[in-house]
Amino acid sequence: MDDPELAEIRARKLRDLMAAGAPKPVTTTWSGPIRLTDATFDSEVRKSGLILVDFWAEWCGPCHRVAPILEDVARAHSAVRLGKLNVDESPRTAERFQITSIPTMILFKDGKPVDGIVGAVPRPNIEALVVRWA
Repeated sequence: MDDPELAEIRARKLRDLMAAGAPKPVTTTWSGPIRLTDATFDSEVRKSGLILVDFWAEWCGPCHRVAPILEDVARAHSAVRLGKLNVDESPRTAERFQITSIPTMILFKDGKPVDGIVGAVPRPNIEALVVRWA
């Protein structure tokens, strides 16, 4: 019969060898929101997958309060990209989507708007939107 201490050393060595041979998980580093403009909006939104577009303005207090929440949600859910469109700098796109209140977040899937939220809402509301479509 094996010595218990020797058996534990063998088991630990086997675990270490198996872990060393296992493929390393792929981690993607979130590089921040995508700055959208009237000129870049369509090409970015048409890419496959989900993109949550935040229609905002520099002078908008609620927009600044919701921004870190949107970034946290995008970091936590790799299935969604986060785009930010300043309505003052890109009024044609804001008008096209009839943005009359900010912040407004519209979720696009494969280039088509599928859902949205108006106002600075709590994180669970934004997270539920993303999870529903991911």
